Amino acid sequence: MTVAIVWARAIMGVNAPLVSVETHLSPGLPAFNLVGLPETAVRESKERVRSAIINSGYEFPTRRITVNLAPGDLPKHGTRFDLAIALGILAASHQVPMSLLVRTECIAELALTGALRPVRGLLPAALAARDEQHAIIAAVGDDLEAALVSDIEVYAGNSLDSVCRHLNGLAPLTPISLAVPINPATQDYGDIADVRGQFQGKRALEIAASGGHNLLMLGPPGTGKSMLATRLPGLLPSLTETEAFESAAILSISESGFDVENWRRRPFRSPHHTSSAAALIGGGSFPRPGEVSLAHRGVLFLDELPEFDRRVLEVLREPLETGRVTISRAARSADFPATFQLIAAMNPCPCGYHGDPSGRCVCTAERIDRYRQRISGPLLDRIDMHIEIVRQRDWLDSTYDRSTESSAIVRDRVAATRDVQFGRQGTLNHLLSVEELKRCAALDSQGQAFMEHAYDRFCLSARAYHRIVKLARTIADLAQSADIKLEHLQESLNLRCLDRVPRDRV
Repeated sequence: MTVAIVWARAIMGVNAPLVSVETHLSPGLPAFNLVGLPETAVRESKERVRSAIINSGYEFPTRRITVNLAPGDLPKHGTRFDLAIALGILAASHQVPMSLLVRTECIAELALTGALRPVRGLLPAALAARDEQHAIIAAVGDDLEAALVSDIEVYAGNSLDSVCRHLNGLAPLTPISLAVPINPATQDYGDIADVRGQFQGKRALEIAASGGHNLLMLGPPGTGKSMLATRLPGLLPSLTETEAFESAAILSISESGFDVENWRRRPFRSPHHTSSAAALIGGGSFPRPGEVSLAHRGVLFLDELPEFDRRVLEVLREPLETGRVTISRAARSADFPATFQLIAAMNPCPCGYHGDPSGRCVCTAERIDRYRQRISGPLLDRIDMHIEIVRQRDWLDSTYDRSTESSAIVRDRVAATRDVQFGRQGTLNHLLSVEELKRCAALDSQGQAFMEHAYDRFCLSARAYHRIVKLARTIADLAQSADIKLEHLQESLNLRCLDRVPRDRV
């Protein structure tokens, strides 16, 4: 009896559970059986493996071959087990030694020629392999992604033959080492100094960046809402290593994949308003992340917010509150992180010109009300700021003084403000619980009286009340004030225009 064991990794959400690829060769009629809950792509690996071994110049055993992917109750999907299955057969037939495979994980797809092809989700596998103190053999093209993980040996092969020669000691592969430069946070994003005028919008962006708050901009078309939104990532500091791994791991398992050049850069996602709920939140028979998870630790921008299907928008409520998404299916479930900043933009009415001094609006009050009711009250409650972006003309003046504050200057202030928050409570202000809010954002008697009056006058919910206080805490931090003062609460309330007046009069 001959049994060889090679290690690989499956993908379950952003986790990469260890899989033991057990290969048994026994006498009998030639057969190739694959067990261990494989789905179609894994079952088809039998043909890829057979052709790859033969075309690489090795002998495919004419015996009864049984390959077990353990644990047997863990679903296996994709082509990531091809290399491990091939090496298991070669090791069981004594064509390659087992000595180097004991502490090595092999993850790659095989072409019929024996060439190695990259697979999705190698970064989560590399992170898990580091915890097990295992090395990784992957395809050229995946090696840079895995090499982002420190304290792990990563070997890149371009063919099954190159891996076998490495294991036989004929042509050892060199471990990949990588030093990835941290790209400037503003790369590919415009500078906020390019936005002329719209000082309230710039102020709201700085507050949002400082405390991690969500923002809705309301205004006629062409007033700069989208321009402002795309500047927000440039105001955020670069990701820490832990945050970068969280974000990159999600991108690694997605269809688009992860680009190493974007290491430590905040993601910015802007799905079209025709997107489905599954595209936004994630889904599929083998659950995959949606836009809210792909925007983890970054920005999710929803332009033309009321044009999204209302049922689609409602799926945002839970991740906005919890920062996680759990997608459950009959046979399995997956948990994805989804801590993102929501930036949304909308017109004030269907034609876009309600309240404009030009008087161009042709919408009836009923149409305006129906348009705005596409955004439910519970969702609006979860957005910390909703501000008006009005049409301006002073920037047309040739003597107009362009703002001298670049994104770099504002980003320095944002970073300093975030440092204050992490030093005080270990998290950003928008994540404060009610108990932490009492400790870190206590109001004096004047502030308490002001908030009680606002609560009654504008019929605020408890959630809106707490979000106003969190916002005031961030404004106070920006002002380098240890205490929340009345003017901070006033500005915070002023930044929620849809709470202050009825919708049909905004």
